[in-house]
Amino acid sequence: MATLASNISLARTDSASRRRGTFRVSSILAYLVLCLAALITIFPLAWMFISSLKPGNEIAATPLGLDIHTLSFNNYMALLSAVPIWVGFQNTLIVLFIQGGATLLLCPLAGFAFAKFEFRGKRFFFNFVLSTMMLPVIAMILPLLLEMGALNWVDSYQGLIAPGLVNAFAIFWMRQQIAEIPDELLEAAKVDGCTPFGMYWRIVVPLMRPALAALAIMTFLGIYNDFVWPVIITQSDTMQTLQVMLSNLATQINNTSPGTTGHDAWGMIMAASTIATVPVLVLFIALQRQFISGILAGSVKG
Repeated sequence: MATLASNISLARTDSASRRRGTFRVSSILAYLVLCLAALITIFPLAWMFISSLKPGNEIAATPLGLDIHTLSFNNYMALLSAVPIWVGFQNTLIVLFIQGGATLLLCPLAGFAFAKFEFRGKRFFFNFVLSTMMLPVIAMILPLLLEMGALNWVDSYQGLIAPGLVNAFAIFWMRQQIAEIPDELLEAAKVDGCTPFGMYWRIVVPLMRPALAALAIMTFLGIYNDFVWPVIITQSDTMQTLQVMLSNLATQINNTSPGTTGHDAWGMIMAASTIATVPVLVLFIALQRQFISGILAGSVKG
């Protein structure tokens, strides 16, 4: 009996050792895959930043090189003297502040109404909001452009901002998140005499902070990277957003600096791309925890 028990114990120990070994191998493979994916993701950003600090002829000589022996800020200084890129930043920030603020204010309120209140036509209006998400953006451009022309809003901040003040996806997103809040909390607040807006501000908003942070990041990225509508609605250089200005950067460099070679323009374009990328990276790094929490909110129950 003692021998049998000893054999069973040895078998169990051997099985546990095999499982641990298998787990370690799988963990190492998983980390290697993640490191490879991280390198593939980071390399273009690192190349862009290093290329923005290199002379144009070196970029042409070694297009994918990461040599850091001859780095300088000449491309940035040449860019700022040749192109008014800060005008694009200013216009983008104005659109972000007004359009993004309206989205974060109005869409959660609409989601709260659809999630927690009963009113006539609720299902129809919510289905109508969802149906607008199925329309391709390109199908909406001509009607919107005709509308902006009728209002005399072409090449203006009103034309840039008005079509995006309310976002159907943001309403749907917030409705789904707010629906997870227990009705008992709102009923208790109603018994205490809380108004509907008071319930929203005192109960819903504190519970929805991760979801609101995720919505803020998605709204920021959507507005910051928007190109199609700004390039159609703007006509003058003073109304161009950052993305439109980046798309025309090579032409602007040639117009303002006729003696600039193609290689030098590459370095200035890399510098402009780096300047445009930094705010997005800073925002995501600062709010990545809230963004991930907001994306995962409501996906796991129990």
